[in-house]
Amino acid sequence: MPPVCSDRLGVAALTRMHVGGVDLRPLWHSLITKLIDGTVAAGEGLDLSLIAQLLGDKQAGLAIQQQILSSHQLFRLKDSPAQPRLRVLALAAASDIGGNTPIEFLLTGSGIELTTLYVMPEIELPASLPDHDVAIVIASDSEDSRDALCKIERAAARWPRPLLNPPHRVGRLDRDKLHRVIGDIEGLEIPVTAAVSRAQLLAMSCAARAPAEFSDELAFPMIVRPRGSHAGVGLAKVDDVVALARYLRERQEQEFFVSRFVDYASDDGLFRKYRLVLVDGRPYACHLAIADRWDIWYLNAGMSLSASKRLEEERFMHAFDDGFARRHEIALSGIAARIGLDYFTVDCAETRSGSLLVFEADNTAVVHDMDPVELYPYKQPQMRKVFDAFIAMLDRRAAEQQERAA
Repeated sequence: MPPVCSDRLGVAALTRMHVGGVDLRPLWHSLITKLIDGTVAAGEGLDLSLIAQLLGDKQAGLAIQQQILSSHQLFRLKDSPAQPRLRVLALAAASDIGGNTPIEFLLTGSGIELTTLYVMPEIELPASLPDHDVAIVIASDSEDSRDALCKIERAAARWPRPLLNPPHRVGRLDRDKLHRVIGDIEGLEIPVTAAVSRAQLLAMSCAARAPAEFSDELAFPMIVRPRGSHAGVGLAKVDDVVALARYLRERQEQEFFVSRFVDYASDDGLFRKYRLVLVDGRPYACHLAIADRWDIWYLNAGMSLSASKRLEEERFMHAFDDGFARRHEIALSGIAARIGLDYFTVDCAETRSGSLLVFEADNTAVVHDMDPVELYPYKQPQMRKVFDAFIAMLDRRAAEQQERAA
């Protein structure tokens, strides 16, 4: 008997509503009432957990998610096509809203059915998996996904369909592992990242321990961030022991990442941070953020306020294949081969010496088409190119399986 799926709106639909200015609070109140009186469906409950996080209450969202996933793990989007041309099974972990690949954006307008199975450490995988043509691991290399990745890995050898982004490869993306995977590639620079405890940083702030004890290349100034943080939360550059002590007084986390600071400012004094998407080994432009600060990501770069920045991003996208991708062809092909995932993103910059400076590789970064068309008319075609590449990869892998079966 096939397992029962519960329908939900999902990450992409709810995020589009939120970014588009829709007030999600009435839906929140409606669903929380159903949760309290015990009439909420599993898919509605999972939507409720996402709405809580979108509205800023991560703790409540994760608590609701845990309650729902303890009794139901299989979900399908409400707008799934009645007769899908392809069926994809996504293997997720119980994590926050940024802890799984937001694959729904990538499948926009594809006619593909997406079913998501949340892999729970204490619950066995279904004896009968839902019908699918391709499976893909969307869990991240994070602490709260580690058990799920291990469980998927144990089942991977006997998986009945192509399994994309295999867990043993996803499990090499965290910051303290990535430099060991790609650090010696020609034309690439990636600082060593060391995992340190709060106690170790406190000793460092008192000059009782030197940064070089944790990595030969580590010295002040250095970058510090809480382990597992996203979107710049807790990210700081500390120039000396005084700055480190001040930083620790303001943070309560117990585990951190530290790495050396690289000044990647261009000749005009501005910092440029690129997000690339690699699909089946080929790189695509995702965005370019430009700012006068080193701790840059797209939302703090003020791109919507500057026509000149947007023009530069547009030119970057239009000339990507013959420009950026060609300049860094050796480094990018090396990254694709070493990481070996079917789909992932790379956040990077260019050093003044011309090397590709890699900050992060990730399989869960948001790749979307939500930017206002009136401000970013060049983005929709570019993101469609990325989506089409992802969909074509799924089609190829499913076709290869069918050919082998025949």
